[in-house]
Amino acid sequence: MSLLLNILWLLFGGIFVFLGYIAGGIALCLTLIGIPWGVQLFKLAIFSLFPFGQDTRMRDNQPLAGVPNVLLNVIWLVFGGFWVVLNHLFWGLFLCLTIIGIPFGIQHFKMVKLGVWPFGRVIVDLKSLQPA
Repeated sequence: MSLLLNILWLLFGGIFVFLGYIAGGIALCLTLIGIPWGVQLFKLAIFSLFPFGQDTRMRDNQPLAGVPNVLLNVIWLVFGGFWVVLNHLFWGLFLCLTIIGIPFGIQHFKMVKLGVWPFGRVIVDLKSLQPA
């Protein structure tokens, strides 16, 4: 089922979300100082390509990564992450106005988590989390 929903996602706008994140990631990676944030945009791009069947979680076992992640996430929110979050909130709410759009709106809400706090988060496959 997630394969069908991912195909529909791509056909009805998900490809544009993916291409926007790729373009932003490339633009940030062209500057030396923007590389960490460009990598996070690539993470968002991968997640936005096939969001059904995936989710994000905080990375486990980060003994010394807490303070740099918080600093990088605050910079992220101030200089662009806020707009990423607003974009996904808008589209999530807009798509949830129709019954057909609800699954796609939920995917935008999942992207809000990654848009708010990308450093320290990983993309996980939901099928691998289910008990056998």
